[in-house]
Amino acid sequence: MLIHLVVIAWGYVVVMMAVAEATSTTGTVLGAIFTFLLYGLLPIALVVYLMLAPARGRANKARELAAQEAARRGAAASPLPDEGGEAAGDAVAPVREKL
Repeated sequence: MLIHLVVIAWGYVVVMMAVAEATSTTGTVLGAIFTFLLYGLLPIALVVYLMLAPARGRANKARELAAQEAARRGAAASPLPDEGGEAAGDAVAPVREKL
């Protein structure tokens, strides 16, 4: 999938940037951490979220269609109220003992 390639490639670039920052004579490890977070994790999280938006939309649509189909089948399968396929509740409420 294209998104895997994008994530792996950008992750490699950002890790190399962070390593260069940490090993540079004027760089710091804290700067490397911020480089990794601000150039790596935040942008790639946004890209993954945006690239997976169509898939999320298709999944939501399929879930809605499945729920509508289940509701239609449930309504059509039981013309009588007592044939709903659900277990009956207790007819008599349990009696509590008095202390």
